[in-house]
Amino acid sequence: MFQGSMVALVTPMFPDGGVDHDALTRLIDFHCEQGTDAIVAVGTTGESATLDFDEHADLLRFIAKQVGGRVPLIAGTGANATKEAVDLTQQAKLAGADACLLVTPYYNKPTQEGLYLHHKTVAEAVDIPQILYNVPGRTAVDLLPDTVARLAALPNIVGIKEATGDIARTEEIIRLCPAEFAVYSGDDETAMACMLAGGKGVISVTANVAPAAMHALCQACLEGRADEAASINKPLEALHRDLFVEANPIPVKWALYEMGLMQEGIRLPLTFLSAQYHGIVRNALKQAELV
Repeated sequence: MFQGSMVALVTPMFPDGGVDHDALTRLIDFHCEQGTDAIVAVGTTGESATLDFDEHADLLRFIAKQVGGRVPLIAGTGANATKEAVDLTQQAKLAGADACLLVTPYYNKPTQEGLYLHHKTVAEAVDIPQILYNVPGRTAVDLLPDTVARLAALPNIVGIKEATGDIARTEEIIRLCPAEFAVYSGDDETAMACMLAGGKGVISVTANVAPAAMHALCQACLEGRADEAASINKPLEALHRDLFVEANPIPVKWALYEMGLMQEGIRLPLTFLSAQYHGIVRNALKQAELV
């Protein structure tokens, strides 16, 4: 249903932490013009953890209006409380999102049965395509392939963003799940390998700053042009690595600021990129010929 380069969109902010709606509109237009295949809004990279419920819902409505159907919109609606995840997913559907991305409940460390029942409850409560999101490095819980396969049997659970970077894990999920169930990379460094192994795309941080190149990389991978994909990926490798020198989205927001696309805004407890990393991220942008 969705494939290719799907940007994990940042939420531009003013220095005081308020949302910069004008910059957000410019970024959405930028992605639609540069070939981004889908916009994933208000997820981890969009600082969902520091938005309250009303802000989250308002942002989804604003982004849906600005996207205007030009590309698919996937709304981040995960939460560590099942009721909140249901409520956010309902808000995303009302806003006009094409699908939702639901991170595994973080901090409270549910069992595999708890993870299954959480996602099953949301899927049955809201009739919208839903993509699972497994990122144990942030959540302290790992959605295992057998549990993914159980969830893939539900008709509106259509894929998973697998952010472990483990290609053997990707292959196992593809083997266990129905053919129409999509596996997306959630790790830019291994996205090319994931797609060449059968993944359908990447939900990407790098795509924030290099949308055209990430689109071209995904197209080459999905069409089996491995050598061309490697050539496209080579100048992006430093970005894949160095956009994580501090916690995401700290480095990518600084990179967008360096490119003149947004102001120096981020919300506490996150802080703007430490000065010691400015040269590293700037050099990564130069290697990709973005500055």
